[in-house]
Amino acid sequence: MRTFELIAPCHFGLEAVLKKEIYELGYEITKVEDGRVTFVGDEEAICRSNVFLRTAERILLKTGQFHAETFEELFQGIQNIPWENYIPEDGKFWVAKASSIKSKLFSPSDIQSIVKKAMVERMKRRYHTEWFQESGAHYPLRLFLMKDEVTVAIDTTGESLHKRGYRTLSSKAPITETLAAALILLTPWKKDRILVDPFCGSGTFVIEAAMIAADIAPGMNRSFISEEWENLVSRQLWYDTVEEAEELIEADISVDIQGYDIDGDIVKAARDNARRAGVGHLIHFQQRPVSQLSHPKKYGFLITNPPYGERLEEKEALPALYHEIGEALKRLETWSAYLITSYEDAQRYIGRKADKNRKIYNGMLKTYFYQFLGPKPPKRNRFRETDQ
Repeated sequence: MRTFELIAPCHFGLEAVLKKEIYELGYEITKVEDGRVTFVGDEEAICRSNVFLRTAERILLKTGQFHAETFEELFQGIQNIPWENYIPEDGKFWVAKASSIKSKLFSPSDIQSIVKKAMVERMKRRYHTEWFQESGAHYPLRLFLMKDEVTVAIDTTGESLHKRGYRTLSSKAPITETLAAALILLTPWKKDRILVDPFCGSGTFVIEAAMIAADIAPGMNRSFISEEWENLVSRQLWYDTVEEAEELIEADISVDIQGYDIDGDIVKAARDNARRAGVGHLIHFQQRPVSQLSHPKKYGFLITNPPYGERLEEKEALPALYHEIGEALKRLETWSAYLITSYEDAQRYIGRKADKNRKIYNGMLKTYFYQFLGPKPPKRNRFRETDQ
């Protein structure tokens, strides 16, 4: 099999979580940068990383890297890449996205135009033709320019990996599936511990937790653009990867995962989402305000995405809401709580300073992942008394 460099973009600040996931899949990591992890893999790795990685946004196949400060240097650099090794004569190719940071070339539209022209010139010579119908499989490109260093890659994923296929209706301020999974993996929660989300919205946190608990691969029920790349990845590899994912599922596990929300219609939608994700039987949903949050079990986990108050009329209600969260944490004195929010006064109204605080960008929105750590549960006695 051929070996490729694959790039996995992720949320800024969560590279370590993705790095651990890639290691656990068995691949060698070559570089970790802000918002992306690069690793080495073969054709099978394209399939497995798309299907199994919970925290990557997409998987990109790196085709080249070079320095360019002028459009002529960009043109020549693109022309030197052996595109015929990646794109067949009938392939449809275009620059889906070009981003530039601290580089002399900064116009996305101009970059896209130059790159397309350079690719066409290269492929005209290699395929001995003056015209490409582009009627075959799709090969969208992504370019990153950082300090005049150009990284060129083909997107193997298509629609972002956060689109697992189970969420059809979202609440007003949804958290993406990839971010929710990453935040859960940042906590010490394990499937033998209770997990509650009192602002469950469309159910993303509890659904992702249940999928982690049952070892359900996040991408096993969706399609990917590179499934059509029969020149690079055989169809059989996709079948084998999905079969591997199906064999790993633990459907009959026993967990205590609960999602609450004050809106009954949202709770119904969350329940439907969980059913589509194949974990409806693992989650208990209930219409309940945070003011009524209490639980008889000890040493549980509260992981949630409470309202941020992005709109003025909502912002006025936040002090009382976060005070209610603080009161709930007092009732759950042995629990650990993890909250992601952009609300600057969250700790003030909760009435407690977080033990840990991590800055994370949720899209373009700066948020904080507040971590209120409870005591560790006592270790179970591994030894039994024997008969005297």
